[in-house]
Amino acid sequence: MSIGFLVFGLAILYFFSLLAKFLHRVWWAPLRTQYAMELQGIKGPSYKFVRGNTVEISSMKSNSMRGNMELNHDIFSRTMPHFYTWINIYGKVFYFWNGEKAELVITEPELVKEVLNKSESYSRTDPDKYMRKIIGDGIVASEGEKWVKLRKLANQAFHAENLKNMVPAMVESVEMMMKKWREEKTREVDISKEFTFMTSEMISKTAFGSSYSQGEKVFNMLRQLSIITGRNAYKTKIPVIR
Repeated sequence: MSIGFLVFGLAILYFFSLLAKFLHRVWWAPLRTQYAMELQGIKGPSYKFVRGNTVEISSMKSNSMRGNMELNHDIFSRTMPHFYTWINIYGKVFYFWNGEKAELVITEPELVKEVLNKSESYSRTDPDKYMRKIIGDGIVASEGEKWVKLRKLANQAFHAENLKNMVPAMVESVEMMMKKWREEKTREVDISKEFTFMTSEMISKTAFGSSYSQGEKVFNMLRQLSIITGRNAYKTKIPVIR
């Protein structure tokens, strides 16, 4: 009987320790972070238990995509309505809550320049599992010596001479699209679809020495994965279950 009570007592202690860790992560730590931000004059939308601002973001994005868009270049308020709204309310530097995690948004050019010039002082946010499948383990997700090595390789790839050598392939892709349009009997053209094809064709030729038709399956899979990633970006995540 005493052993049974001991096991029961240990189970209760373990449960309460997990509960304490959970509450510290989703309640105490966010409130402390919010207080620290406001002491530095940085404001943002208030924290909602577990969810953060994910519900607000999803609602704003859903509302912004309803109806037709006017013919202008002001797409920021439509594609990133939460950032557009909060910049107007809180200024060029603010924070918001992706679940229980605070994310600082900087749109002040001088501060952005400082972050980019002192990248060693600022750690990168670990991408979630969906984003990781898209970007892999390359320069976007790397830090330290590995990032320096990959950056040097990227600089060589985007050297002016190398970019000049890509121009003929780009011109060829544009001419191929224009020729296709001239041969089409219909006067209506799905610009989004055509430009996606043209861009994919350019990438295939300049980066892989191939063509879009040869890698169409891969491009389609990446497109679907991007849609899934965008769809899940601001969904409420249970901290214990990822």
